[in-house]
Amino acid sequence: MVEPNRLIVKNVELSIGRLPEAFEGTSVAQISDIHFAEFLGADHLSDVVRQTNALRPDIVAFTGDLATRPGRDDSKIDKPAARKAVPAGPILADLSAPLGRYAVLGNHDLTTDPGLMSEVLNQHGFKVLRNQTFPIERDGHRIWIAGIDDCLHGRGDVVGTLASIPNREQAIVLVHEPDMADMVAKHPVDVQLSGHSHGGQVRIPLIGAPILPKLARKYPLGSYRIRNLQLYTNPGVGVVGLPLRFDCPPEITLFTLRRDG
Repeated sequence: MVEPNRLIVKNVELSIGRLPEAFEGTSVAQISDIHFAEFLGADHLSDVVRQTNALRPDIVAFTGDLATRPGRDDSKIDKPAARKAVPAGPILADLSAPLGRYAVLGNHDLTTDPGLMSEVLNQHGFKVLRNQTFPIERDGHRIWIAGIDDCLHGRGDVVGTLASIPNREQAIVLVHEPDMADMVAKHPVDVQLSGHSHGGQVRIPLIGAPILPKLARKYPLGSYRIRNLQLYTNPGVGVVGLPLRFDCPPEITLFTLRRDG
């Protein structure tokens, strides 16, 4: 019950062959799975924002689950649960990133009130990408941020979204569920950032996480390579179910983009 408050920063370098020279050294801070108002409140989220800003990232990427849907029955929309996450918006507004802040929705966002969660994020400085792409330009060159909608509930369109990236240009794909990497890897993109798993929250030495959600059981935590795709699964900053973590602290991940060769 102590570890959920021991926020760490992990630095990861991504070597990308097709990265334009103008983006050499660009930094991307990833946060995920806030689950505001269940066990993560204003003080904890303010600390996440403070530590993220201290990293001075060029880009901030949020990979879903601002809200928390209590219980396991996700067959009905739970708008009251979404409203509990609304106060997170003004706190997240303090995040700073000169090349922009980008977000996708997670399964808890989709089963509470996706419209409200999108509105909260958009009104406080994020560009929410729901099966959409967005170009980031620097010195006459560009890369793309692609955001895939939550896939656990069938809203994600991997093929259609990635097909809109022109001329095989470099893209960073944000998708809440990491196991979608098997599908993303069929496309000419190099990086996928995901969350959803919480790393299992509790990890047993030599065994790993005994409990993992659907679409986060194959790639539950950290770095993976699937063909030419580099995947990173962030364990999130919040918790669900119980306020417990063991051997799986909450994490902000700072990526540095490097040109391969």
